[in-house]
Amino acid sequence: MTDPIPEREPPGDEPSDEPGMARLPKERIDRLSQPFLRFLRIEAAAGAILLMSTVFAVALSNSPLADTFLGLWEIPLGIRLGALEITRSLRSWINDGLMTLFFFLVALELKRELVLGELRHPRVAALSIAAALGGMLIPAVLFLLLQWGQPGKAGWGTVMATDTAFVVGCLALLGSRIPPSLRIFMLSLAIVDDIGAILVVAVGYGHHFRWEAVALSALGFAMMHGMARLGVRSLPAYFLGGILIWIAIDASGIHATLTGVILGLMTPTGRWVSGARLRAILDQVDAHPSGQHRRGDIDDRMALQMAEAAARETLSPVERLEAMLHPWVAFLIMPLFAFANAGVALSFDGFTSSLALAVFLGFVLGKPAGVLTFSWLALRVGIAIRPPDLSWPLLAGGSLLAGIGFTMAIFIANLAFGPNLIDAAKLGILSASVVSAAAGLALLSASSARAARPVTSNKS
Repeated sequence: MTDPIPEREPPGDEPSDEPGMARLPKERIDRLSQPFLRFLRIEAAAGAILLMSTVFAVALSNSPLADTFLGLWEIPLGIRLGALEITRSLRSWINDGLMTLFFFLVALELKRELVLGELRHPRVAALSIAAALGGMLIPAVLFLLLQWGQPGKAGWGTVMATDTAFVVGCLALLGSRIPPSLRIFMLSLAIVDDIGAILVVAVGYGHHFRWEAVALSALGFAMMHGMARLGVRSLPAYFLGGILIWIAIDASGIHATLTGVILGLMTPTGRWVSGARLRAILDQVDAHPSGQHRRGDIDDRMALQMAEAAARETLSPVERLEAMLHPWVAFLIMPLFAFANAGVALSFDGFTSSLALAVFLGFVLGKPAGVLTFSWLALRVGIAIRPPDLSWPLLAGGSLLAGIGFTMAIFIANLAFGPNLIDAAKLGILSASVVSAAAGLALLSASSARAARPVTSNKS
């Protein structure tokens, strides 16, 4: 948890021995920039771990241990509560259960950006949103054109999403050579992209709806909203409610991971305790020196408990949950997902299949074409603005990086393709991610080097 940020300096010019007085006071902008920078640091490190998990999965899938490794994820695991029994494979529990937390985190990030971050400015947000829409629509159309009339056409959603961790990891390799505006643009694009892909999963890859289960899940969401309005602040109570809603949505035929998206967008962004109130409560703790009597000790403990709660509640639920979940999602859930799903037998025939080619071209050509075209249209009609340091060559490099689809692409591919097509789809995803990363980094490196080159004068 980060230190609470004072809203204003206390009056008076008296010297103080407080350690914090030796530093400049933090401003409101720090409440916006610090979570963003923390997010980037975690995502950059997570990208490296995700890459290692992917390499290990591919290596084991092409080793003598391949059958054992791939069979591990098919072990059935179940939960029985009276007459209710839920059984699925280990891979399905990872993809449907643990990945719900990933989608919950994505929704938290989107809401924070919409309310507290760069996306709260409509015309700034419009550029990322338009780019994300183009980056979903054009690849899907290209994929359908290439797969029309073939068994793989149902997988059009595979080529729609951008992998946030790998994109941020690639940008981290360039360091200060690229402007912060590109990082903000790509992060916002990836978040909007992920939300769009999740909605595609819920609608396009759901099963036959059971409306009684849908109504039960809606009642659960209403109860969670009522708990928040009444001031219930117990995280275990919300966690239990989330599990019950997940079970209802899973039974409804809608993909259960939608639970995480809805709950994330419902999470409040307002703080319960202001900085001024926190300082007043901390002053009360200072006013209770250690007493000699039991009553004084009780008062001290109560004041400390109140101070602990106040310090925790100076962060909004969105900020607190994001700070708590992000390391677990980045360093455990996503690498575990990659380890369980990236395994694929490498073969020349797989690379040359029409499905692998359609996935490859959807990401490598469709993504940058969609991002750049829709960005240009949004600027042309005047609904969006482009930061001065975000040049078109930088946008082009970023659009190539958007072709790294990995996590969500594999997630959707598992839903869309059967056992006879899934390996070809994964080969297309992996090869497209490698080519998109290399092309994007090369263009961004060249663009940043050209921008940093001093301008010489040829005047005689």
